[in-house]
Amino acid sequence: MSDNSAGEAFCHQTTMLPVRVLIVDDSVVARKLLREALSASPGITVAGSAADGLIALAKIPQLNPDVITLDVDMPRLNGIQTLVEIRAQYPGLPVIMCSALTGRGEAMAHKALSLGASAYVAKPSNSMNPANAIVNIRDELSTKITSLIRRRAHSPVSPHDFISRTSRLTQRVEVLAMGASTGGPNALAFIIPKLPRDLPVPVLIVQHIPPLFTPLLVNRLNSCSALSVQEAVDGRILEPGQVWLAPGDRHLTVARAGNDIVLRLSQDPPVNSCRPAVDVLFHSVAQVYGPGALGVVMTGMGSDGVRGAARIREGGGGVIVQDESTSVVWGMAGGAVSAGVVDQVCTLPEIGPAIMRRVWARGV
Repeated sequence: MSDNSAGEAFCHQTTMLPVRVLIVDDSVVARKLLREALSASPGITVAGSAADGLIALAKIPQLNPDVITLDVDMPRLNGIQTLVEIRAQYPGLPVIMCSALTGRGEAMAHKALSLGASAYVAKPSNSMNPANAIVNIRDELSTKITSLIRRRAHSPVSPHDFISRTSRLTQRVEVLAMGASTGGPNALAFIIPKLPRDLPVPVLIVQHIPPLFTPLLVNRLNSCSALSVQEAVDGRILEPGQVWLAPGDRHLTVARAGNDIVLRLSQDPPVNSCRPAVDVLFHSVAQVYGPGALGVVMTGMGSDGVRGAARIREGGGGVIVQDESTSVVWGMAGGAVSAGVVDQVCTLPEIGPAIMRRVWARGV
């Protein structure tokens, strides 16, 4: 069996077979909880478990899992070290980090996302009723697992399929609005540093992420970008070259205030089960900026952003989406393509240049 056999097996997964999950956690209690939760999920089977990273790496070629759940704090080889090895040996194998959302756990989980983890799930707190804990972790894990392994029946959309639709290339861009979910932190960490210091428009970002992770993502993006990346603050005036990230659990919108355009935050009801929601941001920029809005829909599960992208295009703005081959989950971007509300499909490395071509064409 080749080093990449598990990743290859994942890529050729058929919908007729149950999804095989390898649970990696040093806690006997946690392994039992995850096994019970996943065993109760239709279409998912537990292929095996491992008490640390070294055992997990030895079991991958034996068990041929489709997905791995991975704890952070483990003896011998911890979750971060194990993730690095998995990414080197099995680049196509989805890994879901599963750890406590406190202190070191949240910081290390964020680091794992930056190193290529496919998703993150918080372990239930010790105070939670065991039966409720199983239901909660089952629902969240099963949703993420099925989204990560779902393979579309249609042929992948080529990034060049929409090149002929870029008639809005010369439209004046006044704001860049971006939306992402699963895989988004890595995608943003790739794109934002590529934007120049003299970017003549503000950037607004909705990333589906727990509230405690938002400052960590802001710090990460700010440390590697020439632009100022900040967590959005209600009432702040938008200026060129600023990057604003929606806080966790707050919708981000924009509004006119005299001659200025300002940020607005709210705890209005979730949209698409999300707060912040990409649709909320996109609807807002479409209303305020009209044809000056440029939306970018990136990797992520679900359909958040599809209706907002439609609103941007109805207002005369443009929409760029990430292609399937470079997305961790082609749900949001794929939904926009299926809805026919896209001007251009780009691979991840092509998104930055595509943005800049449109931005620098402003006023032509």
